[in-house]
Amino acid sequence: MATAAPLTPERILEATEEVLRRHGAAKATVVDVARALGVSHGTVYRHFRTKAELRGAVTRRWLDRTSDTLSGIVTGTEQPEAKLRHWLAGLFAAKQHKAGDDPELFATYTVLTDENSDVVDAHIADLTGQLTAIIQQGVDAGDFASPAPAASARAVFDATSRFHDPCYAPHWSRPGIEDAFTAVVDLAVRGLRAR
Repeated sequence: MATAAPLTPERILEATEEVLRRHGAAKATVVDVARALGVSHGTVYRHFRTKAELRGAVTRRWLDRTSDTLSGIVTGTEQPEAKLRHWLAGLFAAKQHKAGDDPELFATYTVLTDENSDVVDAHIADLTGQLTAIIQQGVDAGDFASPAPAASARAVFDATSRFHDPCYAPHWSRPGIEDAFTAVVDLAVRGLRAR
């Protein structure tokens, strides 16, 4: 069956996401993706050699949405402390929306991220790299005191994990979570401030 628009990796990833939403990670197949696109599964395999490669690519695409949004904060013009607070709040909000707006797809991606640890590791490296850049900006401006911005970035990332690690998703809608988030961010910022 021919399609009107050319088949691109992006179209395949969009279709894969829809198939995952409908069927879940356990039941979704490359044949389902091909059927949704109106092509043979062999055509999908021309773009993604294996099912694992396709699942890794769709996971990367999903995670990159958060990274791409946050990167705009890193390059913004806010003062470093405000930027750090904005970035952490942006990460928390992005994760809350992913979990709350589409819980079926969030559950599916939780399975996929377990399968694709290298993709998750790259995502975390990107996020901690963004935090490192913000902390380095603070050091350069004299607002933060950190002899090792990368180590400080990792510490801030780990300290705030309750607000972005998917294993804590059930907690993200509980009463008081925003106050808890603010308290942790305030503590992290105080720890970074130049004395």
